[in-house]
Amino acid sequence: MASAAEQLAASINFGAIAKATELKKRLWFTLGALIIYRLGTFVPLPGIDPVVLNEIYQQNAGGILGMFNMFTGGALQRMTIFALNIMPYISASIIIQLMTTVSPQLDQLKKEGEAGRRKLTQYTRYGTVLLAAVQGFAIATGLEGMQGSQGSAVIDPGLYFRFTTVVTLTGGTIFLMWLGEQITARGIGNGISLIIMAGIVAQLPTALVSTLELGRTGALSPLFILFMLVMIVGVITFIVFMERAQRRIHIQYPKRQVGNRMFGGETSHLPLKLNTAGVIPPIFASSLLLLPVTAVSFSAGDGPAWLEAATRDMAHGQPLYMALYAGLIIFFAFFYTSVVFNPADTAENLRKYGGFIPGIRPGKNTADYLDYVLTRLTAVGALYLALVCMLPEFLISQYALPFYFGGTSLLIVVNVTMDFVAQVHSHLLAHQYEGLIKKAKLRGRRG
Repeated sequence: MASAAEQLAASINFGAIAKATELKKRLWFTLGALIIYRLGTFVPLPGIDPVVLNEIYQQNAGGILGMFNMFTGGALQRMTIFALNIMPYISASIIIQLMTTVSPQLDQLKKEGEAGRRKLTQYTRYGTVLLAAVQGFAIATGLEGMQGSQGSAVIDPGLYFRFTTVVTLTGGTIFLMWLGEQITARGIGNGISLIIMAGIVAQLPTALVSTLELGRTGALSPLFILFMLVMIVGVITFIVFMERAQRRIHIQYPKRQVGNRMFGGETSHLPLKLNTAGVIPPIFASSLLLLPVTAVSFSAGDGPAWLEAATRDMAHGQPLYMALYAGLIIFFAFFYTSVVFNPADTAENLRKYGGFIPGIRPGKNTADYLDYVLTRLTAVGALYLALVCMLPEFLISQYALPFYFGGTSLLIVVNVTMDFVAQVHSHLLAHQYEGLIKKAKLRGRRG
């Protein structure tokens, strides 16, 4: 753990960051945006009794609600304006990407470059508003039916409460969607991923304190807590190793003669990551699980028998939850990899520039070979994601540990941190190149 932290600190040149004015602006913008997000997670919905709500949440925190509360940074537990967080946007993104595979019109937009991408983004925003409104109405209806020992969770139930709740929750999701896009454009890193990570990291101190409290009261033995800490370090190390793993396919470029000079003949490589999809599959899987669970978890026991059975089966450690979560992770690992990497397009680009894989004929044979290698890599990567996300869930369900020590949260935090550091490095390199170009121009003028 210490060596990993030392390497991370050594990899970031803080002196260079201090000199890079543009990078500093982006870092401050990102920090300010995340602070605004965290402040919003403490602004409660109007008309809610916080005491009754906290009592009801504590009774249901052992199920899937606890995991979604982790993604929202505690906003769901406090039922704030950001209770839905960014999940409706992620769900809408999934739906649009799935539709591009079955709709010729959307598939054509996908191939039209920047203009098509903007159109798909607009459709995703419309879908976000619709999903947020539906989930907001489900939450408002569910809250009205919740009863604690001190009465109803809603002070004044009725049409007005439902309307204000839907508008507030939808507005909160739209604001976070806009904030994430601003972080991506004007800050550092992927804004949506950073918002999710900020919610997880903000809850880690509370999770650590509650775990130590379990040890103090004797609910957990000190040896088991030590084992959990060692396991967390081991999982983090395993995640970093797997995320950096890649298969390098050698690419050969033929020699060509231009006049009396020879060009080309270089050997390069095409890196294929073991986990091309990154942290997207667990986030997508969690987001899709939230859609049916929104109605199930807030039915307050008033729904049909199958809803109550689904609520029990969706608790952590239960076979249905584990099967759905692992299945969705594996599916989205393959699906998202197919979205971001097209073997046919890559083979065509290699053929255009004269590159080829030694021993493989250009064109269709190259595309088939790349598809074969990528499928095998993705199969290993999908199993790795499922293992990392599932294994700690059994321990959490058996020993009532906080969800923040689960594999999903660690996977998200480690992946987003690595991506953030990589983007900081790219900005530092760009700043160094700009400095070299300016020095070269000054020397040229003096000469």
